[in-house]
Amino acid sequence: MSTSSAKEWRNYFLSTHFWGPVANWGIPIAAIADSQKNPKFISGKMTLALTLYSCIFMRFAYKVQPRNWLLFACHATNASAQAYQGLRFLHYQKTQEGNA
Repeated sequence: MSTSSAKEWRNYFLSTHFWGPVANWGIPIAAIADSQKNPKFISGKMTLALTLYSCIFMRFAYKVQPRNWLLFACHATNASAQAYQGLRFLHYQKTQEGNA
């Protein structure tokens, strides 16, 4: 490993290009953890907002130079988790209407 390569890695790990996505991982982790909870607690509006937010930031992570693949992966995971939560919300709403 050359000195310049070690310096580049150190700069990467000390940058917002690394720590921003690391901090953002809390959102998809929470969504995945919430997938085991009762769907009556899901907020449809918040789930939609978080899905759109992640889709927008996936594009940003791809367009920024250099591309931020860690941020892209974080938001791709979150968009998927939120979409799943959204489907759970819609299914719950539909079954509640059927029971009423």
